[in-house]
Amino acid sequence: MAKFQFKPFEEMTEDDYREIGFKSGLEVHQQLLTEKKLFCRCPAGRYSKEYNAEILRHMRPTLSELGEYDGTALMEFKTKKNITYRINRETVCTYEMDDTPPFEINEQALDIAFEIGMLLDATLVDELHIARKQYLDGSIPTGFQRTAITCVNGEVPYKDRIIHIIQMSIEEDSCREASDLGHERIYLTDRLGTPLIETVTAPEMKTPQEVAEVNQILRKLVRSTGHVRTGIGAGRQDVNVSVTGGTRIEIKGVSRIPYIPRLTYNEAMRQWNLLLLRDELHSRGITEETFKADYTDVTKALKKTLYKPVHQAIADGKTVNCVALKGYKGLLNWQTQTDTYFSKEISDRVRVIACISEIPNILHSDTPMDSISTAEWQKLRKQMEADENDTLVLVWGCPGDAETGAKEIIIRAKEATIGIPSETRQALRDGTNGFERILPGPERMYPDTDLPPKRITEDRKARLREGLPKYFWDNMKWYYELGIPEDTIEPLSYSKYAPLFEKLVKEHEVSPVLAAVVLVQNIKRLKKQGLDILKLTDDILENILILNKDGLLPADAILFAMRDAVKTGKFDKEMIPEAIKEDQLEKEFGAADRKFGDMEIINPQSKHKIMAGIMMEGLRYRIEAAKVNEFLKNKLNGEG
Repeated sequence: MAKFQFKPFEEMTEDDYREIGFKSGLEVHQQLLTEKKLFCRCPAGRYSKEYNAEILRHMRPTLSELGEYDGTALMEFKTKKNITYRINRETVCTYEMDDTPPFEINEQALDIAFEIGMLLDATLVDELHIARKQYLDGSIPTGFQRTAITCVNGEVPYKDRIIHIIQMSIEEDSCREASDLGHERIYLTDRLGTPLIETVTAPEMKTPQEVAEVNQILRKLVRSTGHVRTGIGAGRQDVNVSVTGGTRIEIKGVSRIPYIPRLTYNEAMRQWNLLLLRDELHSRGITEETFKADYTDVTKALKKTLYKPVHQAIADGKTVNCVALKGYKGLLNWQTQTDTYFSKEISDRVRVIACISEIPNILHSDTPMDSISTAEWQKLRKQMEADENDTLVLVWGCPGDAETGAKEIIIRAKEATIGIPSETRQALRDGTNGFERILPGPERMYPDTDLPPKRITEDRKARLREGLPKYFWDNMKWYYELGIPEDTIEPLSYSKYAPLFEKLVKEHEVSPVLAAVVLVQNIKRLKKQGLDILKLTDDILENILILNKDGLLPADAILFAMRDAVKTGKFDKEMIPEAIKEDQLEKEFGAADRKFGDMEIINPQSKHKIMAGIMMEGLRYRIEAAKVNEFLKNKLNGEG
């Protein structure tokens, strides 16, 4: 293969990504805004770390309909994890614990899924078939997730081309992981069963930046419905990446879209460098057929070592195994990602599958510094019958874990002679990724016998089509023509308030600029103040802006009106006080002046601004801020 060398992230160009054959697709998961969960009637969207009970379970793989085991399921079974579920009785019932059959699918969630499918210009299914998808990592207590395809063959516009949507599914969300140490994994079950859609794109993005940009389009499209959850964890994306000669690698659970470019860049680099590593092994005569490695217990040989991690492990009664990788000299220092090396590929396997999670969990002879002594390495080489061209790797833990770890080291080293193993990778904060599990195959899916197929009528589709929102890119075009503030154009275009904005401007002839400011900037300010903006219904906001248009509510009082509406759940004409009397400004000035005098002010020059804020609190609804400022200017200049 070509000897292309990766440049730093900032220096990579479109031509560079074209040369390595970069290709990426998305699997975007989005929680739906429903009152209930997908297959039971427990409330959705209530999160808490409080729990009333714990359940311990152990997962085991089951045969598929074709009599085969899924590779991921077998890998998870190898970890011998104890899975503990923390249960809050207010958010979980016997269905989630697989003690009672499922209810019929949540119709509200299904309507939202079909609505989004229509926005994707996809073909909706005529009949819904529920399937089971195995999850042996414990994230679902039943060991499987119920899922169903809702539509296929969609598309979204991007630049001068179309990005194709392969399919969209509706499914139940998994548990939240609380901790994962050694053989113990703990989950919170509050999120379990929340309705979720998964949108799968074709692998048509050609650069890391394009992946993030397409993801933003999909995010804005679903948000434009007003029927999806927002906030941390409500939207998550898995990113599939490959390069020429590589394979599809899935980076799981990317929490924020801005992380995607570096993550996909590093994965492309990892695959390219692993292919170069394979070529280097082949040049040394090491192939899948000629690969040689073995391991043995070297605990006694290292009993007096001064290297602290190994010394402490032996003192704790643990076992140390040594693996000899024939002909691998120097290759554990082969760079894979940014500041990351092949040794981490091995360490990750040991951490995940052997459950030896305390780092460092391996030690190798390619980096002798900060390690066991040179004499100890030579002693081990003699015991392992290894020469200077071989690499030795130490792994330590409980006897069973140390043996599993040694075997995984050999498996991963042998895989390097073949190329890139199909894996699911975990997104890390530094933009790199780590091994999570073997990539699942088709064996994990099988029909659900608890729920019958569900016919989707044309009447239902027609009803949903009538209520579709406008595409946010069409809204943006109109907003630019209206000349509303630029920082409001994009957020308003996919906001749930977009239809209200159109009604205010077209039907009530409200100022587009004012309406945009109120529906974007004012809403944002109230959110920052911790107020529940869900109480600001469209009717309330419409009424406030019409009162302003009719001259009954000053523009500067709108924010006050919105704040009061959150507290009272309403706002109407009767809530506006009478117009101020002539002496009211003087009274408010006197009260504000006394209040200002009691303050510890660092900058006296800010008196005008502070006094204006105090006076407006007392005069809200009844006067424009410009009049208060003019009054203060005259009063304070007179003081000077």
